[in-house]
Amino acid sequence: MYLDIDINEMQLYRITDHYGESLASVLEENKRLQPMLPEEDVLYAMADGSMILTREQKWKEAKLGRLFSGKDCLQIEGKVNEVKASQYVSHFGGCKQFTDKLDKVLDDYGDLKERLIFICDGAIWLRIWIEDAYPYAISILDFYHVKEYLCLFAKEIFKDDCERNTWITEQEKLLLESKTHQVIDTIKKIGNNKKKAATKKIVEYYQSNINRMDYKYYLTIGKGIIGSGAIESAHRTVIQCRMKRSGQRWSKKGAKNMLCLRTIKMNNQWDEVEKLIKKQYSLKMAA
Repeated sequence: MYLDIDINEMQLYRITDHYGESLASVLEENKRLQPMLPEEDVLYAMADGSMILTREQKWKEAKLGRLFSGKDCLQIEGKVNEVKASQYVSHFGGCKQFTDKLDKVLDDYGDLKERLIFICDGAIWLRIWIEDAYPYAISILDFYHVKEYLCLFAKEIFKDDCERNTWITEQEKLLLESKTHQVIDTIKKIGNNKKKAATKKIVEYYQSNINRMDYKYYLTIGKGIIGSGAIESAHRTVIQCRMKRSGQRWSKKGAKNMLCLRTIKMNNQWDEVEKLIKKQYSLKMAA
């Protein structure tokens, strides 16, 4: 546009596909991009999936991880926390390949033990990976997912909006005081005779994650973060703004290559793209 050069959509597709595939090795290295943590700091690690519409398999999950230090998390009163610097890890495919990529980056920080803080939803594969690979790390169940389950249950039980909101607020306070057992008992008491399916769903979710729900303690460590808003935001900026536009359907290969370019851009590694372009241009001119 700036050089008054006409580029059609197919040319643009071929270029992005070529460089996305060529630069996969940059992300495969998965080295730590941020400075080592000072002893008093913590490292936050978040991971989640975002669904992409593909031609071959309809909706397929792109997995995304976001790592950032406590010192890079700015907390401004009355506003959403802002993260100054992050490293993103992505994978379009299976869980094992994704966690292998995350492991490489996390290993580069050394053995952080309890200074490594995971905040994730209730996905079983994530919970098992964290327990197995990082037994001394702190693993937090995202509080917004916890509250979402609470609200969905309350909607089944209470028809009056005022009564429902009052009850939710009371239970939320108890959860933040790490009184999860008390909340579970209350849910069972009011739900078993009315909505057994809804009661079973929330009780099983809370019970299977109860070791990750000590929010009273979590609020006192690091920056006191208990929600995964940072990874939800990352989905929008890294993946969705480019790969979930109206009418888009990707080939698996094309989605993988575009995700590679998006991750490189968000990691401030675009100089790698420029280096490759210059190298390939030089080789072509010399031929």
